Amino acid sequence: MSGPRSLAPVVVVAVLGGLLGGMGGAVLADRLDTTSVPEEQVPAAESASVDDEAAAPPPPVEADGTISGLSQAVLPSVALISIGEDGELGLGSGFVVREDGYLLTNHHVIEVAGEDDPIVVELPGEEPMDAELVGSEQAYDIAVLRVDRTDLAPLAFADSDTLWVGQTVVAVGAPLGLDSTVTSGIVSAKDRPVVAGETQESTSYISAIQTDAAINPGNSGGPLLDLSGQVVGVNSAIAQVPQAAGFGGPSGSIGLGFAVPAEQADRTATQLIETGTSEHPVMGVLVDLTYTGDGARVLEEAAGEDPPVVPGGPADLAGIRPGDVILAVDGTTIRDSQQLIVVLRSYAVGDTVELEIRDGDDGSRTVEVTLAGSGG
Repeated sequence: MSGPRSLAPVVVVAVLGGLLGGMGGAVLADRLDTTSVPEEQVPAAESASVDDEAAAPPPPVEADGTISGLSQAVLPSVALISIGEDGELGLGSGFVVREDGYLLTNHHVIEVAGEDDPIVVELPGEEPMDAELVGSEQAYDIAVLRVDRTDLAPLAFADSDTLWVGQTVVAVGAPLGLDSTVTSGIVSAKDRPVVAGETQESTSYISAIQTDAAINPGNSGGPLLDLSGQVVGVNSAIAQVPQAAGFGGPSGSIGLGFAVPAEQADRTATQLIETGTSEHPVMGVLVDLTYTGDGARVLEEAAGEDPPVVPGGPADLAGIRPGDVILAVDGTTIRDSQQLIVVLRSYAVGDTVELEIRDGDDGSRTVEVTLAGSGG
């Protein structure tokens, strides 16, 4: 029998917002300010004849297990998303999840939009459509938009448990504003602990799918698909070469892209559509981000008015005390506080997890915690 599984070190990455102000940097990195972006030239649609108007639309193309067949099948469902007038605040990607007008994208794609800033969705070959924000969840970097349509072609989510390392995947989106772009690669790793965002308040913690499919700024919110055309993940972040910061912002693809797993994206999007809000699992403790030992330590004292262990919360009910160190969750070794957050957020509200705890006297014990929900 193998020992406890230990996740790789947490990766701090750059989010993949669109151009201009919407192109995000890594945590503590500067936001890229692109002052000159070439516009993509799109040919005007040909006028339909009287006979064409009476013709029935062609049936949808089904994915046939090839990248070309998949591309034909899914491209009509993948959108270019523009924030602000003419996309001046940012560009990103999104895809249809329900025929009655709902599309999924990343939280960081739309977070730059002010109350009066337009959000525009453009599907291939169709006129741009104004969209409204249904809801957004920063914790998982997921947002849902809605347009006034009832005839869209949704993409289906795959079962996350069927995804394997080495499997061929295809990324579709609008990198650098170039809509309907298709790239391919493989699943490079699963359950990769990823921290993405520019500030502590906007940080997302994701147990991500890692891929070497080329994804770049602007791919954010686009689907990562298997060869059957099902969504296995939502493209969200890239690792960047450290030297890139000296050139004013994130680098392009270096073969290290990260996607929110389908199960998490589907669950969050469904909550946003049904209620306008979502929730993520919490155990009711404050962790010490300055702690450098193994595991994640619960704060020993209150932070302002916030107690280290929430009275009556899941951790309190399980007997976790200030200063306790969490060493493992369900057999997964915890290296630091950020990894603990990533691991816990890979569960659903109501799940029960087993924690290995070391107390201040170096004694150890195992407790079970049923995760509660915290609104997004």
